[in-house]
Amino acid sequence: MRTIVVLLVAGLLGYLAWPWLGPRIDHAVYALRLSMSEAPVRVAVPVEGVGRRGLVDTWGAARSEGRTHQGIDIFARRGTPVIAATEGLVARIGENRLGGTVVWVYGPGRQRHYYAHLDRVAETLETGDRVAVGDVLGYVGNTGNARGTPPHLHYGIYAMGGAINPYPLLIAPEPAASPVNPAATGTAAEPVS
Repeated sequence: MRTIVVLLVAGLLGYLAWPWLGPRIDHAVYALRLSMSEAPVRVAVPVEGVGRRGLVDTWGAARSEGRTHQGIDIFARRGTPVIAATEGLVARIGENRLGGTVVWVYGPGRQRHYYAHLDRVAETLETGDRVAVGDVLGYVGNTGNARGTPPHLHYGIYAMGGAINPYPLLIAPEPAASPVNPAATGTAAEPVS
């Protein structure tokens, strides 16, 4: 009888705490799934309307203060939507000296995706939000150390060992579609005549 009472009380407490606890558990499970996923071999171009052919590899170019460029600059009109290149969790929204208005997204394979020089952040975007490929994060601008330059997005990817060049991931071809196996789908193959 005592075990039944304990289980009932635990169930009631769990039921009452679920609106508060449930989303936190869901968030933690999703973050764990992202961490355990393979890092992407291809990412979407994070500026709406810009094609892969319009990209230029600016990785490693000289920058002020003896730095090198650790990302790719994607030029577009001010206010063009900046979209998530991968699924993930919005890890940080803020301002910094170099990037100006920025958004960080924690993505698959423990990579962090950095969207900088934004004119502004999407109105409803908040830290902790889940994003899917193509979700609007903000809008192209020239904030931070990009003041005085044409509007653009600085897009960077940071893996566990540091920054990696996003350009090869941005221009990577789409994976080939798997051939359909008629036996696996339960459909018969067309007879050859």
